[in-house]
Amino acid sequence: MAEPATDHRRAIAERNAEAIAEAAMRLLERRRALSMAAIAAEAGVSRQTLYAHHRTMADVLAGVVDRAVAHALEGFEAAEAEHGDPAAALERMIEASWGRLTGLGALKQASEEQLSAERVHRAHAPLMVKVRDLVLRGQAEGAFGPGLDPDWLVTVYFALVHAADDHARAAGAPRERALEQLKMSVLAAFTAGP
Repeated sequence: MAEPATDHRRAIAERNAEAIAEAAMRLLERRRALSMAAIAAEAGVSRQTLYAHHRTMADVLAGVVDRAVAHALEGFEAAEAEHGDPAAALERMIEASWGRLTGLGALKQASEEQLSAERVHRAHAPLMVKVRDLVLRGQAEGAFGPGLDPDWLVTVYFALVHAADDHARAAGAPRERALEQLKMSVLAAFTAGP
């Protein structure tokens, strides 16, 4: 008889966790100051409930980063970068990244302020594996230049994706144009030879 109560409590806890993460994202998107009180109010939960899920603001942001990475990973998987011509697969991967990045500039900034570089890197690991696998396949098939370290190209990939998003937002550049420039830039980096 205790099992249904446990399931009910778990369902409530999951709903609260979801509400907290979504509230933090909404506040970030609106460029509002983040505080535990503001997140609890936006989520419609008590501060006690918020603190039961997250002890610190860094904990809240880590959860939001993890959710954003999971969302981006869904896009990467849908891009099926393990199939077809590596350059075409790279383009699909870039489009998947771009489509999932909108509105994450504030999260990127907040996470850089609140989380260690190691924590952010660890959260992005599943995405980095996907890009690295594509780099290795592209280099093996001769589509990408063999002279650059695959880990370096992974770093370049994410740096360029974030830089293009920052540029589009800050300069008011059309996102479609920024995406085209991003594709050209990443492909140029990946195909560079000695």
